[in-house]
Amino acid sequence: MIASVGCSASQGAWDGLDPCIELSFPVQGKSIPADHGYALYAALVHHIPELHQQTDLSILTIPGFPDRQGQINLTKYSCFKIRVPVRKIPLVYQLAGKRIAIGKHDIQVGIPEVSVIQPAKQLRSRIVTIKGYTEPNLFLSAARRQLAFLGISGHLSIPLNREGQPSRKTIKIKRYTVVGFSLEVSNLSEEDSLKLQTYGLGGKRRMGCGIFAPYKGGQNV
Repeated sequence: MIASVGCSASQGAWDGLDPCIELSFPVQGKSIPADHGYALYAALVHHIPELHQQTDLSILTIPGFPDRQGQINLTKYSCFKIRVPVRKIPLVYQLAGKRIAIGKHDIQVGIPEVSVIQPAKQLRSRIVTIKGYTEPNLFLSAARRQLAFLGISGHLSIPLNREGQPSRKTIKIKRYTVVGFSLEVSNLSEEDSLKLQTYGLGGKRRMGCGIFAPYKGGQNV
């Protein structure tokens, strides 16, 4: 059974924000650490220090094939994605063509593909972190309050992992380990879907947390 909670929020209002633009930067290299959210963010800030001040910036981490030894092998489809308001495209576009270091791994960044966020009824985030909430039921209650604050109506659920338990995730930031959970939100209107993809939930969104993308079902995580 999936740990879940219904959410029907009526507070808040959609402010008609600048369209949320997603830039997908292809990367070339051999491998990177599986847990690289903080290292990727640090590498990008090294090249563009102004990114550190951008609170409306979200960075999706790089997918690949895990080697089960703490690293992932990159493929021709590997990329990192950055979501920003349209007016900030010139700032992040400067990353195109850069060579960055993620830990001890050198990665070549390519020219990004630019697209507008599209609505979907069901969204998923690989990891959402909410400070002080590391137990599934309390975490869901906290996430529900955040949705209510944004004025979003939807149904929240924590998908199950292969062991049949709520999918608990961690991210390492310097010497600290932050605990979170995968999270799905379904039954979204188009407006609420765009809002959730724009705002996200929880913290650490510049390190890959709390960022939602369309999800159509699949294997347990």
